[in-house]
Amino acid sequence: MIIAIASGKGGTGKTTVAASLTHAWPNPVVAVDLDVEAPNLHLFLHPEEAGRQKAVIEVPVADESKCTYCRKCSELCQFAAVKVLGEVLMVFPEMCHGCGGCIAICPEGALTPGERELGDIIWGKAGKADFIMGRSRIGEAMSPPLMRQVKTKLAQIAPAGADVIIDAPPGVSCPAVNAVMDADVIVLVTEPTPFGVFDLGLAHKAFAPMGKPMGVVVNRAGMGTDEVYHFCRRNGLDIFAEIPYDRAIAEAYAEGRIVAEAVPAAGKILTALAARLRSFAGDDGAKEASRV
Repeated sequence: MIIAIASGKGGTGKTTVAASLTHAWPNPVVAVDLDVEAPNLHLFLHPEEAGRQKAVIEVPVADESKCTYCRKCSELCQFAAVKVLGEVLMVFPEMCHGCGGCIAICPEGALTPGERELGDIIWGKAGKADFIMGRSRIGEAMSPPLMRQVKTKLAQIAPAGADVIIDAPPGVSCPAVNAVMDADVIVLVTEPTPFGVFDLGLAHKAFAPMGKPMGVVVNRAGMGTDEVYHFCRRNGLDIFAEIPYDRAIAEAYAEGRIVAEAVPAAGKILTALAARLRSFAGDDGAKEASRV
């Protein structure tokens, strides 16, 4: 079972929920931080690193002495990573998405494979959970290629039968869609504020066409307005859990502690959330626990 913890905006408590679910999950689980531009799940789970590797993407390297300026590569590339300007062949590695089409189509072999570093993939153990994350190199503009390589590594290191909890990037752009596309359940974390409700609407609109089970966790419940509840009713979204607006929770977060462990009242809420999510996988024990 793959659960993606997502949000329409940053700062709603997405990582707080992902870390607490990992802590409360009774079955083998892998925590995955796919927010590769600003990963912070490790700050709460404190994993022991077992390994890391560089992630790279294939990019073209030009040998202009072989180029006949036929422009086939330039016409093929939709991202302007290869351009022929008059009798000048130019390659822009930062624009390249790594499809390899320009290299394959070049009749003279003027483009050959090179590589650009995307960042790091790091994995290890966080207590009883396995852990993996990606971290983009400074200045890297594209997240999805690194995210795909993190997923590939996940398939290699995940114990057989383990569930997966993904801390997705905030928002609804390509990285967020890439993070949730393989999920069995999408959990949207929001807050009862005008910004929270507006961005929840964006996330729902972006992810609903995937046809995946989706529900909401309302963080900082008790502040703001009731509009988030009206939105969920109008759109048939279950509210999986409500985490209260509580100073103790904020303090635990600020200290880098797992909320479910540090605040007993919140721990009960998040343990019940874990049971409810497990019921989507047909776990009879979880279904019974979610009724309690």
